[in-house]
Amino acid sequence: MRKVAIIGGGIAGIAAALRLSQAEFTPIVLETRAKLGGRATSFVDPRNGKILDNCQHVAMGCCVNLLDFYQQLGVLDRMQWHPQTFWANPPHKPDVMCSGWFPAPAQFTGSFLRMRMISFKDKVGIAFAMFKLMRMGYAGRERWRGRVFLDFLQQTRQSQRAIDRFWEPVVVSACNLSSARVDAPVAMKVFQEGFLSHRFASAMALSVVPLLDLYDPAEAIIAKTGGQVKLGVSVKAIAFDGTRVTGVVTDDGLVQAGAVISAVPFDRLLKLCSPSLREKDERLRNLDQITTSPILGVHLVYATQVLDQPHLVLPARATQWLFNKGVDNAGRQHIHAVISAADAWMDLDESEITRRVREDIDWACPRARALEPMEVRSVKEKRATFAAVPGFEALRPGPRPSAMGGVDNLFLAGDWCDTGWPATMEGAVRSGYAAADAITNNNTLQRELPAALLARVAGLG
Repeated sequence: MRKVAIIGGGIAGIAAALRLSQAEFTPIVLETRAKLGGRATSFVDPRNGKILDNCQHVAMGCCVNLLDFYQQLGVLDRMQWHPQTFWANPPHKPDVMCSGWFPAPAQFTGSFLRMRMISFKDKVGIAFAMFKLMRMGYAGRERWRGRVFLDFLQQTRQSQRAIDRFWEPVVVSACNLSSARVDAPVAMKVFQEGFLSHRFASAMALSVVPLLDLYDPAEAIIAKTGGQVKLGVSVKAIAFDGTRVTGVVTDDGLVQAGAVISAVPFDRLLKLCSPSLREKDERLRNLDQITTSPILGVHLVYATQVLDQPHLVLPARATQWLFNKGVDNAGRQHIHAVISAADAWMDLDESEITRRVREDIDWACPRARALEPMEVRSVKEKRATFAAVPGFEALRPGPRPSAMGGVDNLFLAGDWCDTGWPATMEGAVRSGYAAADAITNNNTLQRELPAALLARVAGLG
């Protein structure tokens, strides 16, 4: 089993290959595209030859396995940390949320009280809901399994304005679903572990290079133990002899292997499995019940700088985030707008998308109002992430066969697998590490960022 075929060169596949290489196995990464990274990568825009990210991806302090992944690749210096989060509040300057002197879970108290976009009454209501999240602990959120997060917000009497201006921007950005659709424990995890557990948990890191450049070292690391990264190779099927998988069938022929890790999306995996393989492995039988949620990214270039902050949350707007991608030598600024849970946008043409996004930018950035963008490029990802709706957790398979049976040398990875995380890069890395650990019998998963002492005393953990 020392030779392992990995289907997919996204983050989950790369993470699995790195761990296998460290354990002196021989991973063979097979990727259809001509580049690594999967959905978290970059492309060359044929209109102008520029390298653009598919969508903005963010690391946070609580993403301990993702940070370990970047460390293994030696690219942590290509990430820039932002301890502050900026919230648009025109005509005033943006509100700033950041950690103060108090320990977690009270680290945001000062900056939260100073935010002008939220009334004092709503701040009291939000604090009450946060207290409830803290007191229920991590285990307590499981009692909400099967209900949507909006049920919790309504039970804690959140006003519609508080939902629109505070809760919803966070939930939609983190879960790619609205509060009215997302399984409650998924959203609760975001607030418990991203806001309340540790003062470093919410710190945000953005890549200062195109996402594709983060994966440059992977091929050399994998090659050190005799492994390979094969780009532009299309996998047609997983070879199965009725008992075990024997490798993968590609457009270049059969790649034999003692084990196979599938690190592709669930719908792609289904197409690679024969009926007999699906019948043999119960992890594969319900994948067609998983649904997806889209994301829209819009790149805009302005002739002059219109956004001073590194990023900006747009509360109660259709566009949730603006990211400042920098100002070039000619003074032109590149802004990346992100719309999550973008179902209503998928059928729009680029001119209408541009009009709507510009309305939001003009609202948040007064200097943009008199300017026409020099360049616009929209990127639709119609099946960007799995939809973490109630009932989804029961469909998430683990990396190895369960006690109910399965193919013992077929392993699964991908953020849609049973990671305990929403559809994030952290979840993808965790799944890749878990799949490799299932083969090597190691335990390389990094522990969750531990809750601070006061947070544990208050109920978290």
